[in-house]
Amino acid sequence: MTAKIISGAEIAGKIREDLKKEISELKEKHGLTPGLATILVGDDPASKIYVGQKKKACEYLGIYSKQVDLPSETTESALLSLIRELNKDAKIHGILVQLPLPEHINQQRVIYAIDPDKDVDGFHPVNVGKMVIGEKSLLPCTPHGILELLLSSGIQTQGAEVVIVGRSNIVGKPILNLMLQKRPAGNATVTICHTMTKDLAFHTKRADILIAAIGRPKAITRDMVKEGVVVIDVGVNRIGTNSEGKAILAGDVDFEAVKEKAAAITPVPGGVGPMTIVMLMKNTVEAAKRAEVRGQRSEVGSANLKVN
Repeated sequence: MTAKIISGAEIAGKIREDLKKEISELKEKHGLTPGLATILVGDDPASKIYVGQKKKACEYLGIYSKQVDLPSETTESALLSLIRELNKDAKIHGILVQLPLPEHINQQRVIYAIDPDKDVDGFHPVNVGKMVIGEKSLLPCTPHGILELLLSSGIQTQGAEVVIVGRSNIVGKPILNLMLQKRPAGNATVTICHTMTKDLAFHTKRADILIAAIGRPKAITRDMVKEGVVVIDVGVNRIGTNSEGKAILAGDVDFEAVKEKAAAITPVPGGVGPMTIVMLMKNTVEAAKRAEVRGQRSEVGSANLKVN
């Protein structure tokens, strides 16, 4: 068996084209231009690349983009003050603070400071809480992207045994909650594994769908999966450089070995990564539409007050 390759780049491309049309219509019919602010503190090379990719995506789609680059010595109070300003800026519908932050800045306080209505990363506790109880919210981008990958690829999740390796707040915990719910790409029986799991292979061999998000290159090997498994590899690990000095990337799964046993698998790069960025764009558009609706309701409410 050779696995079907689930191309996140291809699926993200289709979503991106749909978004481009939607944004064009929002501008023409409603005079609404979605706006995204990205904040980068410091000069981490990987973070610079990610922010650059997001800026390019905004330019292509027609989203208003405001990028703020701050030196690594920026104080926490200065960063919080900037976030408060962006919370009030009507042109900005989404705020993204690129993580990780320098050690002297409390990441939790920064996330809490973002207006939940502009939290396009889906990390604010208000949005996390809504997600857990199944209310409509801005979903974390990578887990949301995984759902879209499964849906677009026709992967059956209803009643499937899903095993997640990794319990981060960014991927593991959110995708656990989403796949438990009665929703498309949900209704699964979910097991989550982590560093204290005693026999990891016991669990991964049971998986109909395996989601690897542990940050260790090629940690999931051929002998750890069963025939016909669907593998979603979230990991992006730098394992060296090629002759041209470019980074060589590997996922958390031993792709070449596991693809001979799996029914379907995501590659690294070109799998989950492109989906994360396009779901960020989708969240920004959704946040803009919700802001427009809130504004309309406010105007109606004000008019009613004047009449009465």
